[in-house]
Amino acid sequence: MMSFKPIDAQQWARAEAFYYYANIAPTNYSVTNSLDVTKTYALLKQRGCKFFPAYLYVMSRVIREIEQLRIGINEGQLGVWETLHPVYPCFHPENQTVSLLWTEYQADFSQFYQSYLADVEEYGRDLGMLTKKGSPPVNAYVVSCIPWFSFSSFSLHYHQQKDYYFPSKDYYFPSLEAGKFVEAEGKKRLPLSITVHHAATDGYHLKLFYDEVQHLFDHPEQWV
Repeated sequence: MMSFKPIDAQQWARAEAFYYYANIAPTNYSVTNSLDVTKTYALLKQRGCKFFPAYLYVMSRVIREIEQLRIGINEGQLGVWETLHPVYPCFHPENQTVSLLWTEYQADFSQFYQSYLADVEEYGRDLGMLTKKGSPPVNAYVVSCIPWFSFSSFSLHYHQQKDYYFPSKDYYFPSLEAGKFVEAEGKKRLPLSITVHHAATDGYHLKLFYDEVQHLFDHPEQWV
């Protein structure tokens, strides 16, 4: 759960770019894309499964395949985590607030799905910013959804101060936001925005991310 590999800056091809975007011109940016989730949604519905935990699984699985999305700081050392775990919102309709909950990523979808269901059953009704499960691990990233409306663009704005829930102001993990499904011409599409720190992630890495996410959504029989 906590495997972390320090980066040797002297041997790291990205060292100069990282220093520039982390210290000289700190830059975050967001990209929004529309993904076809028709096949995945249909197979999940056929098997009686919820879409949201499948969304969490796909995001976490693809992040695990792209090193630049797993760069972070652990006890003052820059490095790469083997795995990131999803932190996601639980909405409380009774007072329109949100609590943050997390589930440990597992490579097997069915195991992850059951862990998600168990976490939501036990903690999903807890009020407050964090559920009683407590603070997420340091190798956790935020992945959310706005199910009430769709969008063609979405961006987050980080503030450079120490965060209460995460251990460092130097936050290089991606943040993900999905919107409401858009249905047209027999297709079900999902708007998906990813916000990254330019010190860790370039546009090419987001191309890899979106390509692999779409591949998994196109071939749910390989993982559901």
